[in-house]
Amino acid sequence: MFDSKYDVIVVGGGHAGCEAAAASANLGSKTLLVSMNLQNLAQMSCNPAMGGIAKGQIVREIDALGGYSGIVSDRSAIQYKMLNQSKGPAMWSPRVQSDRSLFTLEWRQKLENTPLLDFYQEMVVDLVIENDQVEGVITSLGVKIFSKTVVLTNGTFLNGLIHIGEKNFSGGRVGEKASHGLTKCLENIGFTSGRMKTGTPPRVDGRSLNYSFMLEQKGDTNPSKFSFSEETQPLKNQKSCYITHTNPEAHEILKQGFDRSPMFNGSINSIGPRYCPSIEDKINRFSDKLQHQVFVEPEGWNTHEVYVNGFSTSLPHDIQFKALRSVRGFESVKFLRPGYAIEYDYFPPTQLFHSLETKLIQNLFFAGQINGTTGYEEAAAQGIIAGINAHQKNNNKNPLILGREEAYIGVLIDDLILKGTEEPYRMFTSRAEYRTLLRQDNADERLTPISFKIGLASKERLNKVEEKLKKRSELVKFLKNKSFTLKETNDLLVSKKENLIKQTDKYSKLLSRPNISRSDLNGFKELNSFINKSNIDDSIFEQAEIEIKYSGYIEKEKKNAEKLRRLENIKIPSSFNFDELASLSFEAKEKLNKLRPETLAQASRISGVNPSDISVLLVSMGR
Repeated sequence: MFDSKYDVIVVGGGHAGCEAAAASANLGSKTLLVSMNLQNLAQMSCNPAMGGIAKGQIVREIDALGGYSGIVSDRSAIQYKMLNQSKGPAMWSPRVQSDRSLFTLEWRQKLENTPLLDFYQEMVVDLVIENDQVEGVITSLGVKIFSKTVVLTNGTFLNGLIHIGEKNFSGGRVGEKASHGLTKCLENIGFTSGRMKTGTPPRVDGRSLNYSFMLEQKGDTNPSKFSFSEETQPLKNQKSCYITHTNPEAHEILKQGFDRSPMFNGSINSIGPRYCPSIEDKINRFSDKLQHQVFVEPEGWNTHEVYVNGFSTSLPHDIQFKALRSVRGFESVKFLRPGYAIEYDYFPPTQLFHSLETKLIQNLFFAGQINGTTGYEEAAAQGIIAGINAHQKNNNKNPLILGREEAYIGVLIDDLILKGTEEPYRMFTSRAEYRTLLRQDNADERLTPISFKIGLASKERLNKVEEKLKKRSELVKFLKNKSFTLKETNDLLVSKKENLIKQTDKYSKLLSRPNISRSDLNGFKELNSFINKSNIDDSIFEQAEIEIKYSGYIEKEKKNAEKLRRLENIKIPSSFNFDELASLSFEAKEKLNKLRPETLAQASRISGVNPSDISVLLVSMGR
């Protein structure tokens, strides 16, 4: 059936669980992935897409670490777009529309081809714990499976309750049963739990829609991809998405169902995601708005199923249907299934270390929505870190803890551990202080060397990063040292309707102009000759352009990040007694005792701990 004992058991086969299982197995740990339904590994429960604002950066970081999300996303993509290109490069975010079925199939194939990884379909209801240390799991059939470490990635399944209007029923997502028993087990141990809510829109038959009334949204003309590896290629063919809008008539119909809405009649008390509200919440909170965007997203290459993004709802089925039929292009819509809301248990992440190991029980890790996050990308990011650190713990190695200046993944986990969350946490670029350093284009150079050191990223991956850095350095050196010709430059300036220049200068000076981009330099013979001779592709030229245009911002952030590293290097002993420091504020003592930060930098980011408190700690620690 399975081996007598594993190094790592991962509970849950969602995005967090799949990345955790892949990471621990690829590092050399004998791993068991336990899921209630092995047919739905990495199921896209909500929208069929990966990436987006800040989320795209996370997918590229997972890929740079050696995870599978980027590769699977590329292989199952039906459309690729780089978002926010009208803004600075820190805001550029890749996103793919995915084939939902193909996404799950690709994940299954990747995992089944991963050595040291076993699978078992069952519900985990309890844990085997001895002397405050986890030693395995217990299934609903009473089977005990032993392991050195356990990673819990239960998603929305813990006591999941689905709401559609006045009706509610148990479920982890529609059509699948909820998981019962584990919450009670963890609470009996001493963990604190809470309830959260999320929702999803109706799925409809695309053959019943009139796309001629909608605005077509095509993918990029020259699409890129997520993965830095050679395993995938950019899309050659793409499917379009579409945009339409709600209207006052639809709003009035929806309001008619408010008294039957679980959000307004008291059936749901838990908090949902602030940045992805239901359509009834939008109408209630923004009553002055006459319309809201509705994104019409195909679910795959070979299906007519459509995801109605922007119309998330838990209103009664008949209200959903009537309101959606009043939307332009949806006049003859046919439902495949209604939208619904789901409530589920989570465990405030302040109960974890930055390694994602729990503070109460050794060798037990939490990752994904169990920690109060929302989104596939946030879950997958936690999963790969938990899987890595479960392996590291088994082998008496230091955990991988990424800093806020190193990765969006570091920002995500640091926020969760030190600030906690009372609503589903979603990543945004605004959460990162060093987002100019944490761009989507440089995730490989930031994280692949780190991953290679722990044995996850391959030597081939590292070699590719080093070759890229070498070529970029050579190109930047050329741009800073070589001068452009007057004729070529003035011809360009004429086409741009700009004042001509009278003397030559370095290419870098020309490229640093805000209205001049690398594509404008295609006609410069000496530059093109160097690029062709050096075999430099456009992605490397893009990075060189960013380095030159934004050098001031980049250097400023590097200096600020260096200041942060100094505080990160000052460790706070686990036995440190904060209560003995009379000069610490009462609130600081309370927060520091509760969260037990491991470094002075972590302490400085805790709400309620002031700069004066940090000074007191510095003095008391002999600094």
